[in-house]
Amino acid sequence: MAKTSGLNRTGILSRVTVAAITAALVSTTSAAVAADQPRSADATKQSAPSASTFATQGASAVADGELRGVDRDGFMYAYLPNGTGGFGPREYVGSGWEYTAHITMADMDADGHTDGAWDVTGGTLYYTPWGEDGVSLGGGWGVYNKVVSAGNLGGAAPSDLLARDGAGNLYLYTAYSNGKLAPRYKVGTGWGVFNQITGKGDLNNDGKDDVLARDNSGNLWLYPGTGNYQKPLGPRVKAGTGWNSLPTFVSSGDVDFDGVTDVVARDSVGGLYLYPGTGVASPAFKPRKKIGSGWNTYRLMF
Repeated sequence: MAKTSGLNRTGILSRVTVAAITAALVSTTSAAVAADQPRSADATKQSAPSASTFATQGASAVADGELRGVDRDGFMYAYLPNGTGGFGPREYVGSGWEYTAHITMADMDADGHTDGAWDVTGGTLYYTPWGEDGVSLGGGWGVYNKVVSAGNLGGAAPSDLLARDGAGNLYLYTAYSNGKLAPRYKVGTGWGVFNQITGKGDLNNDGKDDVLARDNSGNLWLYPGTGNYQKPLGPRVKAGTGWNSLPTFVSSGDVDFDGVTDVVARDSVGGLYLYPGTGVASPAFKPRKKIGSGWNTYRLMF
């Protein structure tokens, strides 16, 4: 099955627009239920709009904070922030993603909105700009067990791509505005001790995008961005403890629209939590807020 992702979008959906549109949604029962209890793929196959239908309803750039999920049948759904620190109803945006190992969105012009997504499927890396067909960027990506964009780490406008191999080596691929990548730089070793790596923006309020990593003891570490592509990460700071109770956590940006990057986490029973950013390295997050349940529906979250 060919991959579709609802990436054809027209117009621009700003934070203000999202907040205005979704403010009404948070007062409705349907919005709360949709965010709290994702329906199964079987329940939406016949009634969900096609990718092309959804494409005309959105924007040319995904609003900061949008969260997407891919279920075990390869169906992709998008959740827009509702303006109050949660998400509105999900929208079906594509199918054919059941074989994708990694997927991550990227902002290519530093305007605060993502412009496309990289994915690794069958060992090949693809970049799909919103509104265009995906482009193959080459094979051999099966050697990486983690591929994620944590934002602009190399100092230029586009978001860049991090990749970790089985030996724990961390590589930075700086990106061009069309999603293509420059040759990789080895920027770290020993990263095999981390079972999660994420990031999507500035966490410590220094104007540079940062990286979060969790070790096997549940310690959360913040690696501050430097803006130097040859040495993109500064000395780490312990940002939290006890994170081993969360199988999955990702950063999709500023979910609650307070100007600080946040993290969204899923626990072992499918509960979804927002960890609002503090704007400082330690503690990096305010007390969490439960914003959903039933999120074990998704195999991938990004």
